[in-house]
Amino acid sequence: MLGFMRRRKLRKLRSSSEETLIMHIGDTPESVYSFLGKLIDEFRPEVIVHTGDLVDNVKLERKPELLPLYRAGLRKLARILKNSGAKLYIVPGNEDDPEMVREFFGDAVVEPGTVVEIEGVRLALGHSWEDVAGVEADFKLYGHNFKVVPKGLNAVLGVNFLFLPSGRIVRIDYPVGTDMDRGYKLWRGL
Repeated sequence: MLGFMRRRKLRKLRSSSEETLIMHIGDTPESVYSFLGKLIDEFRPEVIVHTGDLVDNVKLERKPELLPLYRAGLRKLARILKNSGAKLYIVPGNEDDPEMVREFFGDAVVEPGTVVEIEGVRLALGHSWEDVAGVEADFKLYGHNFKVVPKGLNAVLGVNFLFLPSGRIVRIDYPVGTDMDRGYKLWRGL
């Protein structure tokens, strides 16, 4: 029920606001790609920020032999994000192959700790909270684990929609089962 209410709130804000809409995602297993595509189609964000682990069901850090599977997943996500028409910012995560991410996303790839200014608002972009903790910014966008920091928006906890310049935020939950698809089931005791 809460997810329905948040979507309704986002729909209402989007239809009544001329503000720039930022969509912040991260730690995305392939199982959520169609969900993300539907959110993009419905809300048409002007900017999409992905804070790493683009194919989070493939753990390259531990299993580099899965690179062909990773490439296939990355190709799917790149198609969705690049066809959105949004300005993209992509921060490679610990489970990503940075060279391959650059191959698919080119100049949209930024280093952890990068600060971008949109509508006069400074956004620090990182994969983990450590990447943005000491950075001066109005909002700190990251993912990787469940930690929450001051001024932080954590993409593991949900898809963050940020309206600028007002700074209004609406978080939409990922589909049920996303954490298991990320491989978090062992960490959470399930």
